[in-house]
Amino acid sequence: MNHRALGRLPVGVMNKTEANYAQELENRRLVGEIAWYKFEGLKFRLADNCFLTPDFAVMLSDGQMEVHEVKGFMEGDAAVKLKVAASIYPFTFRLVRARAKRDGGGWEITEV
Repeated sequence: MNHRALGRLPVGVMNKTEANYAQELENRRLVGEIAWYKFEGLKFRLADNCFLTPDFAVMLSDGQMEVHEVKGFMEGDAAVKLKVAASIYPFTFRLVRARAKRDGGGWEITEV
């Protein structure tokens, strides 16, 4: 039985995991770690008719730009697109996954 939702949410609408991570980013902004962030704020062209719109564009307090992709699981071409974008564009790309409560909760963040 497939427990995932069929289809995708409309552009600009966060799923539950993304909304929870947005709160994490807001908390980090309030303590000065992050200067700015935007949901679906950037769109990267990878090839003809092939794009990646990552979940969050993030500017750290020192001005460095990062791209954060929040995933409950990687499916289809998502991992490939993320790796291709990281190889083309001069940003730090991070894969963000929610850590299970039984494992302490929080976020597992890895650089792509």
